[in-house]
Amino acid sequence: MNDFAIQLDKVSKRYILRPHRPFLMREMMRRLTTVGNKSTEDEFWALKDISFNVRKGTTVGIMGGNGAGKSTLLSLMIGSSQPTSGHIEIQGRVGALLELGAGFHQDLTGRENIVLNASLLGLSKAEIDEKMQDIIEFTELNRFIDVPIRNYSSGMHVRLGFSVAIHINPEILIVDEALSVGDAGFQEKCLQRIHDIKQSGVTFIIVSHSMNMLENLCDEVVWLEKGKMKMVGNAETVIPKYSKPPPKKN
Repeated sequence: MNDFAIQLDKVSKRYILRPHRPFLMREMMRRLTTVGNKSTEDEFWALKDISFNVRKGTTVGIMGGNGAGKSTLLSLMIGSSQPTSGHIEIQGRVGALLELGAGFHQDLTGRENIVLNASLLGLSKAEIDEKMQDIIEFTELNRFIDVPIRNYSSGMHVRLGFSVAIHINPEILIVDEALSVGDAGFQEKCLQRIHDIKQSGVTFIIVSHSMNMLENLCDEVVWLEKGKMKMVGNAETVIPKYSKPPPKKN
C-alpha cells in the first residue's frame, strides 16, 4: 500500500507572457513566419523540476518569498491547474482554503455558498444537510449566514471557507496565508482545530510566512526560491537556514 498522500515527480509549470492580445491576422502571420524558428514569446517558469513526497498523516509547510512559486504549487495540488511537465499523484479527498473568495459566489448568501462549495467538493445533499449546522456554528456567523457574502469582510470570508474545508472530512487539507487574515481569536480556534484533526490522520499542506506557525505545526517543510526547490527536510533543520540572514558582502 502506498504510504504517500501526495507525490510530485519533476513537476514544472510554464506560463507564456504576452504583453498584449495580438490581432488574429497578426498572430497567424507570426506563426507562419516563425515555423521552425525559436518562438519569440516570452516564457516564465513558475516552477521547475519540483520533486518531493508527502507521507499520509504528516503536516508539510511550504515557504519562500513572494514569487517563489507557492501559489502555483498549490493550484497544481488541488487540480485547478495542470503541470507543463512532470507528474503529480494525489490520494484522498482534498479540502482547500486558498485565496480569499476562491470558490465563492458573491451574490449568494453564506448558507448558499456552503451548499455550493460542499457540493463541488463531493458531498451529497444529505451529507451537506447533516453538516450544515456544525459548519455555521464554527464560523460564528449565525447572524449573517443568510446575507450575500459580497457584504462580508475578509475575516468573515476566511471563517466561512475554513469551516467548509474542515467539515467535508478531507483526507488532505491545504491551507494558505488566508489564516493570517482576521482576528487573533479565530486564528487560534483554527489552529486548535488543525491540531485536533491531525490526530485523526489528516494530511496537511500549509503555506505561511509565519515561521512560528510552520515550526509549531509542521513535520517537514519545503523551501521554494524563484520556482526551484531550495531545500526540503524536517522543520527544525530547514527553518533556521531559511530565517538566517545572508552574509554581508565586504
